[in-house]
Amino acid sequence: MNGLPKICLYACLAMLLTAPVTAPARADGFVSGAGDLPLMAGLTEDQGANLVFDKPGGRIVEAWATGAVSRAAVGAFYAETLPELGWQRLDAADWTREGERLRIDITGGDDALIVHFSISPE
Repeated sequence: MNGLPKICLYACLAMLLTAPVTAPARADGFVSGAGDLPLMAGLTEDQGANLVFDKPGGRIVEAWATGAVSRAAVGAFYAETLPELGWQRLDAADWTREGERLRIDITGGDDALIVHFSISPE
């Protein structure tokens, strides 16, 4: 019975050492005018192009960010983080939450990606 605990220890150690390591999604703050919309690390917001307008019927936010990140990384980041913030996915680019609609459009190449965020009342 003495050898069994060692075997279990070695098996657990082997599983830990061979398990894939993935970095957790990380944000670099929030999109200006939308304190509840995280800005993915690697994206830089173009604050001069942003538009924020609060009206009685809801807010309107138009924001742009650029970065040398991949479309897949952006998609994965927002697919992971937005549901944690209460957003429900409607399709590949559209989300909804509490009477608001969020659209995330991604253009450009992976070396100069442009991400456009648009929040408006539904």
